Amino acid sequence: MANLETNFAGIKSPNPFWLASAPPTNTGYQVMNAFRAGWGGAVWKTLGVPIVNVSSRYSSVSYKNNKMMGLNNIELITDRSLEVNLKEMKEVKKKFPKNALIASMMFETKEEWHDCIKRCEDIGIDGFELNYGCPHGMCERGMGSAVGQNPDVCERITSWVTEVATKPVIVKLTPNVTDITKPALAAQRGGANAVSLINTINSVTGVNLTTMAPNPTVAGQSTHGGYCGPAVKPISLNMLGELTNHPDFKLPISGIGGIETWQDAVEYFLMGASSVQVCTAVMHYGFRIVTDLN
Repeated sequence: MANLETNFAGIKSPNPFWLASAPPTNTGYQVMNAFRAGWGGAVWKTLGVPIVNVSSRYSSVSYKNNKMMGLNNIELITDRSLEVNLKEMKEVKKKFPKNALIASMMFETKEEWHDCIKRCEDIGIDGFELNYGCPHGMCERGMGSAVGQNPDVCERITSWVTEVATKPVIVKLTPNVTDITKPALAAQRGGANAVSLINTINSVTGVNLTTMAPNPTVAGQSTHGGYCGPAVKPISLNMLGELTNHPDFKLPISGIGGIETWQDAVEYFLMGASSVQVCTAVMHYGFRIVTDLN
C-alpha cells in the first residue's frame, strides 16, 4: 500500500485527509472518533469569543432526485468557552499524538490573537488556521470574510500571528472576492506558511413560499449563509488553479470544497493542493468515508 504520510507546511499527519473546521470538529469526542476512523488531521471548530448558536442552521439544495447538491449554513463559531475547548484539544492530542490537530481562530484584537496562540501552543497543537472566510456574522467587527476581502487587513492580522507563533500558520481564504490571488499574496507577505481554500460562498438557498422567509428560518427570520458541498467544487478548483499558476505565489495549499471521494481528492492534488479538508460529505455520510479516500 502507498505511503500516505504527509508533511504540509511542517504539519505532519498519517495522510493528507483532514476534517475542515466546522460542526464535525466541535468537540473532542467528535475529533477522536474521526481519528479512530482514519482521518489524518482535523481543524478544530473556530475558537473565539463564544457565540450563542441557534437551531435550524442548515438548508440543503437538491437537484432533481439527487441529494445533496449543496448545503447552506448559518452556523457561527464555537459556542463553548476557550477553556473547555483547550481542555478537550489537549486530551485529543495526548491520545492521538501522530494525528494533526490545527486550531482555527478568529479574534478582534491583536492581544486576543496573541493570548490564544500562546495557550494553544502550550497544549501542543500542531498549527493554526486563521479564519478569514466566514461569510456571515462578525464582519461588522472586522473578522471573517471582512478580513479575507481586504488584502491590507489580511496582511496585517497575519503578521500579528506570525510574529509570535512558533507553529505553522495557515490562512483560510474566502471565495467571496473577484481575485483570489490578492488576499493569498497578502497572507504570504504577512508571513503565513500556507493557505487553505475555499471557505463557504455567500448564498441564499431559497425562500419558503409558505412563510415568505429565506431558508433556513429561525423564529421566522433568516439571513444569508455559507454555501458548500459538491456544487462549489468547480469554483474551488478554479481558484486553486489560479494560485498554483501565479508566478509570485509560493505557499502550499490545502484544498476545500465538495470533496466526497478519492477521485475528488486526486483532482485537488492534480490542481496543486498538498492536503484536502472535508466537512459537508462527513455531515452527509459520516466519518467512514475516509476509508474510501485512503
